[in-house]
Order: sequence, then structure tokens, then C-alpha cells
Amino acid sequence: MKRYLLSAVALTMMMGTALADNHQKDAIMYKPLQCGCCDDYAKYLEDNGFKVEIKSLPYSQLTGVKKMAGVPEGFEGCHTLMVDGYVIDGLVPIKTVNKLLTEKPEIRGITLPGMPTGTPGMPGKKAGPLVIYELSGPDNKVYAVE
Repeated sequence: MKRYLLSAVALTMMMGTALADNHQKDAIMYKPLQCGCCDDYAKYLEDNGFKVEIKSLPYSQLTGVKKMAGVPEGFEGCHTLMVDGYVIDGLVPIKTVNKLLTEKPEIRGITLPGMPTGTPGMPGKKAGPLVIYELSGPDNKVYAVE
């Protein structure tokens, strides 16, 4: 099962380039089995023009998806999204998601670590700026601040 899942993730990442050529906003979300904030985030994406396929996984398998997607330890969000050949990890606001998909930088993707209050899918008032990082190598450069 584990080998199949990792192969599916690799295939999804490769197919993302073909999807980008058709200007589709199809996304696959890998999330914990029971995570309400992930479900709310998927609805948030759908409300912003995305079609989201949800794959609920046991935590051990989700960790493998994140590792294969290149999300560094300590920079993980609650779920991992694959869209247009990019990895988007965590509760990244739509403005930054659209920036990534429009600018198409040569990076693996972006991540918003943790589950900050006030982000899409998380209740409460935003406590401060959200720092979103590039998934581009060992440096963990800042991609955007919202």
C-alpha cells in the first residue's frame, strides 16, 4: 500500500504539468483521516474556483506524502495539496496560492507551517503575519508574508 501511495504522489506531481497546460484548477488534497480544518480549507478552495479531490490518510502515510513532496521537517502544515505540478502544504491563503500558480516560479512549492489561528479553515482572529516558505531546497526562503 505504501509503495502504491508514493507512486500515486509521484504520478500526481508529474501530471500537474499537463493540468497546468489546460488552465485547470484541479487539486488533490492529502489530509489526516479526521481533520475538520482540512475539510474547511477544501471548501475554501472550491469557493475560489478549485475542484478538490480529497484523499484521507492515516498520519503515518501522510508523513510519507510530505516527505516525498519535499516538505522539510518542522515546516509541515496539516495537509498537502498537489495542484498544477506544485506542492502547497498547509492553510495557505488563496492570494498566495494564486500568486504561485500565476507566476509559476521554478520551485517545488510552498508551505505555511503549523495551523495558525485565523487562516482559511482555522477559526479565530489572525494573530500576526503569516510567513509562507518556498519548497526549493535547504534554505527555506520566505515566499510571501500575508
